[in-house]
Amino acid sequence: MSEFFLNSFNTLGHGLIGYIIPFLFVLTIVVFFHELGHFLVARWAGVKVLTFSLGFGPELAGFNDRHGTRWKISAIPLGGYVKFFGDESEASTPASAETLAGMTEEERAGSFHHKKVGARAAIVAAGPIANFVLAIVIFTCLFTFFGKPSTTARVDKIEASSAAERAGFQAGDIVTAIDGKKIGSFSDMQRFVSVRAGETMTFTVKRGDSTLQLKGTPELREVKDPFGNTQRLGILGITRATTPGEVTTEKVDPATALWLGIKETWFVIEQTLAYIGNIFTGRASADQIGGPIRIAQISGQVATLGIIPLLHLAAVLSISIGLLNLFPVPLLDGGHLMFYAAEVLRGRPLSEKSQEYGFRVGLVLVLMLMVFAFYNDFHQVPWLKGLFGRS
Repeated sequence: MSEFFLNSFNTLGHGLIGYIIPFLFVLTIVVFFHELGHFLVARWAGVKVLTFSLGFGPELAGFNDRHGTRWKISAIPLGGYVKFFGDESEASTPASAETLAGMTEEERAGSFHHKKVGARAAIVAAGPIANFVLAIVIFTCLFTFFGKPSTTARVDKIEASSAAERAGFQAGDIVTAIDGKKIGSFSDMQRFVSVRAGETMTFTVKRGDSTLQLKGTPELREVKDPFGNTQRLGILGITRATTPGEVTTEKVDPATALWLGIKETWFVIEQTLAYIGNIFTGRASADQIGGPIRIAQISGQVATLGIIPLLHLAAVLSISIGLLNLFPVPLLDGGHLMFYAAEVLRGRPLSEKSQEYGFRVGLVLVLMLMVFAFYNDFHQVPWLKGLFGRS
């Protein structure tokens, strides 16, 4: 028994050492820029910012700036928040109607909830927008300093009885587009196909001097990534045999890099939304949704490849956080924007009671998502399996 606990402790320690620093690096960047978006637009709109916190819970360290904002790092590093004057809580729920009504004119001028609906919507939307901007900046820098890698989307081998064989692919084919969208590399093709299991796609293929249109339906399969993690992805059954010298890196100017950064950000958004849509249509499994433990695991694994892949992961995670916050769920930014849209349509804000019920529903939904994500983490992360004795 003592040996089991010792091995479990060593396993846990290895996981923490390998994962926690890269995880905090990636998450801190993403959360900081999300909250910075809220903060900057709020300051521009004349809202008094009480707190800018990285993390939740007890304060570990902090300082006050000349405007009276408390900047702090808190004990639970799983997010962050900006609290405005007039907020009841970190979720930006308004103070009671009596408190808001009893404010002086000077206090109203700095109160978030006394601003016009357009200003409030801009402040709320600035967080997710900052996440998308961060991703574009990271991608742009990577393209600028390291170029654009490219490998022709050539078919070298076709798996027997696979979706590719049924579609009519042949060795030597070069895929140039999928559903009318240009394919610049074999990895582009893999990324398109991976989230479209069960969906019939049209492939534009160059075969010798001819151009063909082939229709194929990727199959949902369990595959392992280079780190041994199991994923459920759409697979055609095509292999690309890369030889030395075939992988090229094209140098690009800053303007082109910016355009590529925007395209890459939009591509990730499209792929993420496609995956979410496939979950609801039954074409994809929700077991790929992960929480902080899975993010920590992936961060630690990617960190072994160097700072460039880790920055790329930060960009992808930033996009995911931005999209998540735009979902129309109370407590999230999208929920606030939904309330503001209702306010515009009605000509007045929703009642305090309606907003309270909305936030309660939102809290339940967010907690359910967190529990589900943690459940997936405990079933997918290898060192947690070892810790709890599962095989």
